[in-house]
Amino acid sequence: MSASALFGTYARSNLNIDHGEGVWLITDDGRRFLDCGSGIAVNALGHCHPHLVSALKAQADKLWHVSNLHPIAGQERLGKRLSEATFADRVFFSNSGAEAMEAAIKTARRYHYDRGHPDRFHIVTFEGAFHGRTIATIAAGGQAKYLEGFGPKAPGFDQVPVGDLEALKKVVGPHTAAIAIEPVQGEGGIREIPTEFLRQLRQLCDDEGILLIFDEIQTGVGRTGKLFAHEWSGVSPDIMAIAKGIGGGFPLGACLATEEAAAGMVPGTHGTTFGGNPLAMAVGNAVLDIILEDGFLEEVQAKGLSFKQKLAGLVDGHPRVLDSVRGTGLMLGLKCVVPVADFVGAAREAGLLAVPAGDNVVRIMPPLTISEDEISEAVARLEAAAQSLEQKLTLEGAAE
Repeated sequence: MSASALFGTYARSNLNIDHGEGVWLITDDGRRFLDCGSGIAVNALGHCHPHLVSALKAQADKLWHVSNLHPIAGQERLGKRLSEATFADRVFFSNSGAEAMEAAIKTARRYHYDRGHPDRFHIVTFEGAFHGRTIATIAAGGQAKYLEGFGPKAPGFDQVPVGDLEALKKVVGPHTAAIAIEPVQGEGGIREIPTEFLRQLRQLCDDEGILLIFDEIQTGVGRTGKLFAHEWSGVSPDIMAIAKGIGGGFPLGACLATEEAAAGMVPGTHGTTFGGNPLAMAVGNAVLDIILEDGFLEEVQAKGLSFKQKLAGLVDGHPRVLDSVRGTGLMLGLKCVVPVADFVGAAREAGLLAVPAGDNVVRIMPPLTISEDEISEAVARLEAAAQSLEQKLTLEGAAE
């Protein structure tokens, strides 16, 4: 077999996935895997959802790309629906989450520039955060493993520990433009930010005349049982980055903002060639058709609670392998005792796909359309994974 022509940036599995059906992925040799990763929280409505497939096919027969030099009807519709369902007045469409965060950062900096404070460009973020892979967003995340080898860290980003209000107050100053946070840290290990801390951030931003940015790229579009995770806290941001679930598998991101926060983003300040193209807009609108149906989010809440309870039982039964369960809705995590890579591998052997995260946590993020029967099947496969690792630990102990 010849060497791959691709960049070697991914440690890929050996699964050649041929097609998907709902919460299932099927390999080219016929094996079926229950997908509890959803393409890293992307396939919110599962694989090949008929409404999304129909919308994409219909649009593909009409128009693919015209650029943002012209009005795009799907943008106007999706933007209006997002603004009506959220705090936002304005929406900028992008192709990805990192681009949505870049737009959020630029919007916050431009806000202060237009008010005569170009020196207010620093964004305060939090340890354990993940905001993307661009030069700016790896600086925003601040994690050494993503910064290493890419030159000096881009200036203008300050990190503090999550929940440490006093440390935050010491960093915030005349150079601060905004505070950016994920309501639940995904890559950081499914770590929920306490409601009280989010409220304190809102108050601090109001007191200091700075903007609050929520990164809901992974938490948004129903993942936690609300349209956006910050709704649980009652705290609204000034700017929000979204992606992943809003496209249901099609590349789509967006930066949402209040009228005041977005006022400086006038023609020439920002742009994108492909962002908001007709294909993406058709799919995004189709996703909202389903997510905003009466009762859909309530079902996600109920299924999330059921899944979490079952996972808690799994943890109780396998203390040598699993430590605890965390998360909300269908954004769940299992903190492992064994190395997380071992558990992800064992789950794959048992026919279930999951995603590793920081803090030795495995993410359990199935499509929001998963059924109760499929939740039970997922737990059975995770049980098999835990048992196989326990047997391995027992054999290793006997050999010592």
